[in-house]
Amino acid sequence: MLLSRPSHHLARAQHYAASKGWEVREVYDLAGVSGKSVLDHPEAKRMLRDIERGHIKSLIFSKLARLARNTRELLELAERFRAKGVNLVSLQETLDTSTPSGMLFFTIISAMAEWERAEIGDRVKASIAIRAKLGKPLSGKTPYGYIWKDQKLQQVPAEAAIRKLIYELFLKEKRLGAVARLLNEMGHRTRTNSKWTDTSIGRCIADWAAKGTYRINVRRNTGPWKWEIKDESEWGMVPCEPLVSETMWNEANQLLEERRSTPKKRPGPKPVHLFAGLVFCECGKKMYVGPNTPKYVCTGCRNKIPMVDLEEVFVGEIHDVFSNKAKLAEQISATERNLADKEKMLTTHRQEIEQVREQMAKTHRLYLDGHIALADFGGYHKPLADRLTQLQTELPKLEAELDYFKVRSVSADAVQVEADTLYNNWPQLPDENKRRIIEGIVERIEIKKDRPEIEITFSSTAPSEDMTTNQQSLREQRN
Repeated sequence: MLLSRPSHHLARAQHYAASKGWEVREVYDLAGVSGKSVLDHPEAKRMLRDIERGHIKSLIFSKLARLARNTRELLELAERFRAKGVNLVSLQETLDTSTPSGMLFFTIISAMAEWERAEIGDRVKASIAIRAKLGKPLSGKTPYGYIWKDQKLQQVPAEAAIRKLIYELFLKEKRLGAVARLLNEMGHRTRTNSKWTDTSIGRCIADWAAKGTYRINVRRNTGPWKWEIKDESEWGMVPCEPLVSETMWNEANQLLEERRSTPKKRPGPKPVHLFAGLVFCECGKKMYVGPNTPKYVCTGCRNKIPMVDLEEVFVGEIHDVFSNKAKLAEQISATERNLADKEKMLTTHRQEIEQVREQMAKTHRLYLDGHIALADFGGYHKPLADRLTQLQTELPKLEAELDYFKVRSVSADAVQVEADTLYNNWPQLPDENKRRIIEGIVERIEIKKDRPEIEITFSSTAPSEDMTTNQQSLREQRN
């Protein structure tokens, strides 16, 4: 007998069997399992084995829709059971397949059950599309760094600080595994308290929410571990507070795409030329200095600019930009925001230390109260102790980094003085010092095509720090 729970279904089936004079030999518990997956359930497999060996003669179940996914499957099961002399009895539809009329009615009812399932599926799909268009949450995980609250996607400060750090580390290290290793060594964990992996890091980087737009209803499953992107007309877009600038998000995802397309590629040797890796043509291609030319050359359209000319324009641009008080104030404001981010990161780190300590204290209390055996205590306590050590080791580094930023903060007037000093003494600086300054204050240099113009995008991170680097050695050279 195949009997289903809850208890009233079981009692109903037992009374039916008693009225027929049947002996109940087996009860197969399929509570909570839908017909869509019932045959893969261990209890269903046990039932089929019992049928094959002739252990049962009739199968009682609550309704047809609970047994199989579609009409074809139901009919195949009915034929398979009839071949073994087993009858199907549905309590809801009141049918018995042992008779020709019962089999006909079974075919009609099972077809209707399949139609009903398809209708429900269509309604669910339509509901998903509508909710996506309205920007309402669907099932699935909320992106790391956010939480649904008051019908809005809002930032979780502790997670948001770590997710910002992920972008910063990836742009610096250029490898997902390296970022995961560094986060784990710092003692940070995912939302489920697991260690970071290259996969989880990649998902965080690629997710659109970090740049202020959360996408909903983007993919559909096409099979086990397979999916495809839906048409954009089916997507839903939910605006949210961005974690990083769109420029940083684009740069990180461009690098991520390069890593995925060439998985064996490793970061190349340290750049030799002053502007290596930062110069782009207006067409979008990178520009490189070839072995037999003193010029940066576009790999696509062959646009060119002499190295000497680019350096001269760059130095002049630095002088102009940092002599402009309005632009300088904007840069210093960006520096202050960066300092605030560092302070948030430090606060989050200290909170994580306290949380781990609380978990360790709770584990110790459970042991003292007898809820954890001595043999098992180490398995609970050691991972927490290891993580606490990691967090405590990282704490002074973060504190020192914040102190460094605070000490190096300067006024607009001070930056102007240093900019003048740098402009006047740039030719005397060693190339290594020049390169360090360029890397610190420049994100991108674009060379215009067919006209003598360049466009410099300065970094949003503390320009004054790198501008003033090596000023002491520069003054010593002048003296």
